[in-house]
Amino acid sequence: MTPWAERSIEERHLLNPGFCAMLIWHAAHGYASERQTRISIELSFLVLPFVLHKETRESLPSSIKTSLPSWLGEHPIVRTRLGERATSLRAFTRESLIFGGSHGLLLFALDGVRANADMKKRVTAALMATSDEVDECAKRAEFLGRWFERAGGPETVMTLLGVRP
Repeated sequence: MTPWAERSIEERHLLNPGFCAMLIWHAAHGYASERQTRISIELSFLVLPFVLHKETRESLPSSIKTSLPSWLGEHPIVRTRLGERATSLRAFTRESLIFGGSHGLLLFALDGVRANADMKKRVTAALMATSDEVDECAKRAEFLGRWFERAGGPETVMTLLGVRP
């Protein structure tokens, strides 16, 4: 990773580990809300490529009842570009996971990542002072976690999306 001081202003704002860890927290929170399980480490690497890309984020369905395969049928370009985006954001996701874990936002186990529920008030308070777009990113990350949990196991989701760990 490039040292923090040498990063561009855009990178420091959009890809800062605190913001990205908060998005992963929302995805993990959404995932666990469907069934008390952790989001896999592999799936956590798909959160930023979905949520930070505005067109993809805005194209996500409004309901988790929409199946991932049918949505992908309507949005084939997402499947085409997602792997590329996931690869380019891999280092930022890794940095965000480490940041989130070291600051108590995310909890890790062999079976994946869990949002630390004790941090909910802090996360909610932090979002109060942000823009509508940041708030939308957080909401879509939580939706994505719920949607991924409904879509099947990590292997199924990754196969459908055409990506691999």
